[in-house]
Amino acid sequence: MAAAAPDPVEDSPARLAAKLRLRFKDPELLRLALTHRSLVHDLLALGGDPVLAAAQTNERLEFLGDAVLGAIVAEYLYALDPLADEGTLTKRRVALIRAETLVRWAREIDLGSYLYLGPNEQPGDSSRDRMLAGAFEALLGAIALDRGPRAARRFLGRFLARDGLEIIAAADGIENPKGRLQEIMHDRFKTAPSYRVVASAGPEHAREFTVEVTMEGRMLGLGTGASKREAEQVAAAAALTVLATEEPPLAPA
Repeated sequence: MAAAAPDPVEDSPARLAAKLRLRFKDPELLRLALTHRSLVHDLLALGGDPVLAAAQTNERLEFLGDAVLGAIVAEYLYALDPLADEGTLTKRRVALIRAETLVRWAREIDLGSYLYLGPNEQPGDSSRDRMLAGAFEALLGAIALDRGPRAARRFLGRFLARDGLEIIAAADGIENPKGRLQEIMHDRFKTAPSYRVVASAGPEHAREFTVEVTMEGRMLGLGTGASKREAEQVAAAAALTVLATEEPPLAPA
């Protein structure tokens, strides 16, 4: 039987579960999701069986999480835009599940600080990004396996709800949603969008703003970000989706 991964002074799975407000029926699944393959060498050095040692890393959960991620994102995109064709949906899905997106979300929850790594593991920037993306998928797989698809959907949904529309806008070639929205509304309605901060939360050093964008009193989109400008861009991306999917085209109230 392979030796168990060594515990740090503070228990990583318990700390991460508390941070994410998740309750695992089987905490060992979360531990497994955090165990990088670099630890296999240490398990083997302790006399572990090679097959069992490999099974004690997060690679199998990463495989599962990749499938769960793809399914949740596909469902999200399918419901978001009823007029998008298969090619558009595929392009948007690639943007949402690419490694850069997963690394961004992994860093947001500081996932790297909870990983079990081999003592000689000193990853460079590119390999660390791959490690973080894989760990995020493994975490999603562990949540789906332990708590079910609905819990996995809720966990990923918090990221999609905030960042999804902005990422989609970029995938559609809209690098500046605010500027694009300004152009469309001027050309179509001869008016300009109006932005308003409707909420702000968090300490001064980590403020989060929620902004709504309206057209002559009609709310078109909401956006949340670490700055007012970022929140406005997300709100504009949401408004662009509304304008693209409204049929007949949206008119002022």
